[in-house]
Formats: sequence, C-alpha cells, structure tokens
Amino acid sequence: MEKYEQLLISLRRVIRAIDIHSRQLNKQSGLTGPQLMVMHSIEQLESPLAKEVAKEVALSPATVTTIIDRLESRELVIRTRSETDKRKVHLSLSENGQALLSDSPKPLQEHFITRYQNLEQWEQSQLLSSVERIAAMMDAEELDAAPVLLVGQIQAD
Repeated sequence: MEKYEQLLISLRRVIRAIDIHSRQLNKQSGLTGPQLMVMHSIEQLESPLAKEVAKEVALSPATVTTIIDRLESRELVIRTRSETDKRKVHLSLSENGQALLSDSPKPLQEHFITRYQNLEQWEQSQLLSSVERIAAMMDAEELDAAPVLLVGQIQAD
C-alpha cells in the first residue's frame, strides 16, 4: 500500500471517529457540537455578548448568532437587553439550558487534549506542524473552524 493511501485511511478514520462521537452527542443531548460549545461558552463567560461568544469559540459572529437563535427557540438561552446600553444584548442560559448542559456528555476533544498534552513538547509541535501542512495541502487554511472535534456543516446549526 502506498504511503499516501495509508495517510488517507488514517484521515478517514479520524473523520469517522469524530462523526460517530458527534452523532452520539446529538442522540444523548439533542444538541449539536457547536450548540453545546456555545452553551459552554455562555456559561463560562457570564452574561456575554454574542460577539464575545463567537471570539471564544472561534466561529464567525453570523454562525454563532444562528446557533443562539436556535437555542433561544428551544428556550435554552435567554437574550437580555442591557439597561445601560440598549444596543447590547447579553446572553445567559435558562434553567432548562443549565440542566441540559450539566447532563450532556463530555466533548471528544477533552479526551484528545489530555492525551495530546501528555506528549513531549517536540512531539506536540511535530503533530501540529504536520496537521497544519495537511490542511494547507487541502486548501483548508481559511475555513471557519473551532477548536472542537466535530464533523459536518457548522453553519447548519
């Protein structure tokens, strides 16, 4: 087997592992990965603005706004207009949102991050460099991507 074929098989395995976990996440919590990520960010930042959430999760403000719209329609997120500046809208989790978030499974990347951080620094750098090179070879450097292991169209959430 050619080395490029071995590489493609390994990439496909990574994509499949992420896809399987994403489906399990959605089945268990009823949330997509990006929705869960946005809810975690809202909880951690304490009454953030949508643009602060977008920066935290490394997604475009438009993508985050669409996700927040869906979470609000499910009564998981609450938008509250600022008393001091009516142009600002702060976000918080509803009681239902807090309960769903506390019951949701851990994201796949937590397991990955633990294992990655246990590697030697040189090995971490080598992996990062290699994967960045693969992204460049696939013309994917400019794609909207968050530091979370998910598959599929993020904007579809």
